[in-house]
Amino acid sequence: MKRLITVSLLGTLPPIRALSSYCFELANAISEKCRVEFISFKNIYPAFLYPGGAPDDDDTYPAVSTSRIKVRRRLSWYNPLSWLIEGLTAKGDLLHAQWWSAPLFPIYLTICACFKLKNKPVIFSVHNVLSHENSILYFKMSQLLFKLGDYFIVHSIINKQQMADFYHIPQDKISIIPHGSLDFHIKKGIDRKKIRGEMGITPENKVILLFGAIRPYKGIDAAIKAFADVIKMVPEARLLIAGRLWEEWEPYERLINQLEIKKYIITNLEYIPSGDVHKFFEASDLCVFPYHHFDSQSGAGSAALSFRKPMIVSNVGGLPDFVKDRKWVVPPKNPSALADAIIQCLQNPDLLKRMESDAEIISHQFSWSQIAEKTEKIYKQLLKQ
Repeated sequence: MKRLITVSLLGTLPPIRALSSYCFELANAISEKCRVEFISFKNIYPAFLYPGGAPDDDDTYPAVSTSRIKVRRRLSWYNPLSWLIEGLTAKGDLLHAQWWSAPLFPIYLTICACFKLKNKPVIFSVHNVLSHENSILYFKMSQLLFKLGDYFIVHSIINKQQMADFYHIPQDKISIIPHGSLDFHIKKGIDRKKIRGEMGITPENKVILLFGAIRPYKGIDAAIKAFADVIKMVPEARLLIAGRLWEEWEPYERLINQLEIKKYIITNLEYIPSGDVHKFFEASDLCVFPYHHFDSQSGAGSAALSFRKPMIVSNVGGLPDFVKDRKWVVPPKNPSALADAIIQCLQNPDLLKRMESDAEIISHQFSWSQIAEKTEKIYKQLLKQ
């Protein structure tokens, strides 16, 4: 009987926020098939690089609880010795690094180089093939880092093509494995009526949720313009915007005031702790992701999928993968098309029910057990098992 593979996963785990939701689910799923040594952070970024302050203050995540996961929270952005020690002392047969953020480049470069020196394979899960802000610096860093990679995992078809086109990675060294649903957010015994009441939402209101960090590419302006048309046809509709600000809110506030729809909009413009995420999805009837541009799959979309929420998405990146019926995939930067889709959904309760059933089907396609199985095959292939 062959011994279990030991994989060193490099990324973030709670209480660090960053990519912790994805890494938490991935580590638990992989641990069903392999031993996992998770290399995480004690201090990930200097506070000035992160909107609203330090990113390590969310203690509401569930704990990693399995004997097959050994967690090492020792990396500090200001301590290169910690990078070197982790890289040299890691016990994994291979390194599986989660790559998404330019400030982590020197840390990742050091740890990946240590694995290559030990003649051990390096796999990258590339969450952002290109930066959301089209940073040339991120591209150059990724270009250099990927020279240390033996294999690459991406989340969408467009990502695979980008890896080939921009980084000249052979396509036979790239696999598409989706971003799984984030089911750990689900809470049992929730009183939806009470949650809605606390938010000032009445039983008659139909709530459209726009969830996730407020960033320029997310299409907040398109959602606000579309909602102005929605409210004319569905006056009981409410737009719930929830997420930390990564940009100034004033331009959106001016747009809301110009359209005279402020009384119909509910905002929570702060970081939503993991333990509170369920409240916003439980309160909503429909989720929208009107991104202007995007390449990968959305963590917020994965959360919506975990709650089996009806979704309307832009036709960008991997967002269409979240919906079964292409009717609910609209062109980016098109408030009119978005409004028409929202109105159709809110005026037809039976349609919303069907969309919930579709979300259930999609969530099974994005199951972590399947993700773990596909990932383990890559490990075995590289280790020639």
